[in-house]
Amino acid sequence: MASLLTTSAITYSAVNNGSMDFRKSGNYSKGRCCIKAMRIEKSLEELYNVKVERKVSLERLAELGVSKWSVWKTGKSRLPWDWQVDQLVYIEEGEVRVVPEGSKRFMQFVAGDLVRYPKWFEADLWFNGPYQERYSFRAYGDDH
Repeated sequence: MASLLTTSAITYSAVNNGSMDFRKSGNYSKGRCCIKAMRIEKSLEELYNVKVERKVSLERLAELGVSKWSVWKTGKSRLPWDWQVDQLVYIEEGEVRVVPEGSKRFMQFVAGDLVRYPKWFEADLWFNGPYQERYSFRAYGDDH
């Protein structure tokens, strides 16, 4: 997975550095045209297929049946974790920093976020204080 971090999309856009005066020959007399490259980095969520919904409504939570999910709590800690199945997590209290294996960048999720971690994802989870989540393991193709 670490090799995904080196992948980035590059887009090109034409930049006109002068006025163009086209003649019959098809050339222009003034100015020149060049290509400017811009590097666009994908978010970690996109790279690792981690889905997040921020500030989830009570209606959405009821639709998913979150109140019936299992509860997990921790305090200030670091936890290496790997997901053997897709997992849907609703954060009730606190925040977590998720550092994918081999990465120096992190994703941050806070109370009110609904996060879907994909099967086979590996990361270190960093908790800075009290944390509580409700979680549900999901079958492949179960997109609720």
